[in-house]
Amino acid sequence: MAYKTVFELNKNSYEALKAPLNLVNPMQTPRLTKVVISSGFGSVKDKKKIELIADRLAKITGQKPATKITKKAIATFKTRVGDPIGYQITLRGKRMTEFLDRLVHIALPRTKDFRGLSRTSVDAMGNYTIGIKEHTIFPETSDEDLKDVFGFAITLVTTSNDKKTTLAFLEHIGLPLKREEAKK
Repeated sequence: MAYKTVFELNKNSYEALKAPLNLVNPMQTPRLTKVVISSGFGSVKDKKKIELIADRLAKITGQKPATKITKKAIATFKTRVGDPIGYQITLRGKRMTEFLDRLVHIALPRTKDFRGLSRTSVDAMGNYTIGIKEHTIFPETSDEDLKDVFGFAITLVTTSNDKKTTLAFLEHIGLPLKREEAKK
C-alpha cells in the first residue's frame, strides 16, 4: 500500500478503526503527526565520521539533520556544555509518508532475519520507537563503506493515548508488527 496523502490515510483510518476501537467521532481517530529520526555519535572526535553520519542521514531522509548539543557537563562522559552529541531530524507531511513507505516496503525487508517489529515499543504517550542497527538497509546509502556503519532510532509520534489504540492504528497503516502470541 503506497501512501498517497496524510489526509487520505487519516480518512481511511476512521472507517477501518471505527468498530474495533469504538470510535464515535472522526476526530477521535489516531493520526500520525510526525516522525523523528535521531542518531547519537557521543564523544566521537573524528570529524569525518561525524560528517559521514550527517550526510547519510540527509540522504536517507531527504532533509538536513539538526545537531543536538549537551545541556550539562558530565565528567564521566567527558562532555562539556555545548558539545555536539548527535543528530535529529523531524519529518512531517509528504516527506514523512514517503519515508514511511520506503521504511516499510524497502528497508525493513532488507533487514537480516526480519520477523516483524516488536509490539512492546509503544511508550506511555502512544508513540512507537523503532531501533535500526545498521543504516545500510536503506538503498540511498552506498554499501562500499561497511566499516562506518551506524544505527539510529525512528520514533512515530501519534495522537493516540494508549498502547491498544496505537498498535491498532500502526497495523492499519501497514507497519509489519509481530503477531500476538497465545497466552499460556
